Amino acid sequence: MANGPSYARWSLEPYSIGMKLRTLRTQKHLTLSRLAAETGLSTALLSKLETDRMIPTLPTLANICRVYGVGLSHFFSDATKHTLAITRKAHLIGNGRGQEAAKQIPLHALSVDARLIARILEYPSGAAGILSEVGRSECSVVYVLEGELHLDSGGMHEVLETGDCAYIDSDMAIAWSAGDSGRCRALVVTPGASRPR
Repeated sequence: MANGPSYARWSLEPYSIGMKLRTLRTQKHLTLSRLAAETGLSTALLSKLETDRMIPTLPTLANICRVYGVGLSHFFSDATKHTLAITRKAHLIGNGRGQEAAKQIPLHALSVDARLIARILEYPSGAAGILSEVGRSECSVVYVLEGELHLDSGGMHEVLETGDCAYIDSDMAIAWSAGDSGRCRALVVTPGASRPR
């Protein structure tokens, strides 16, 4: 027989049981020795399970589930979706450095079922626009990467500087403008398509 991974190990790999075990333990603020005392299992065995060096038996996993207050389904539910989009810094640098208009740089492929939309907005000095209109609900997180971003809404004026973050959930009109001292770059995350609940 080949020295490759066993069929059991290969078929269980997508469930990330070790990572789920470690996550549950850290969420509960338990040490391996405390978990060992609660389950009656050795710390060496628990360590091997968390690092995927050993496959747990169902009775062992059920014993651990009892301590964490979760069912076995927590470990065996199929992931229905997995998307990981990475935008490298090198791609963002030099991607349209002109001062003619506001630029949008999407940080992932936009699809009709995307639950979040993340993008970098780059505004030239003094540029202005509307973030949301009256009666249209706006929910977003804005993190200023560079420069100043001015937000105006309902007579209130806020200046966000580099490193500042704003959470916006409003039905009011919100206007934005970049500071006059140079360009402004901001990371903006908004909800994507709404899903039925």
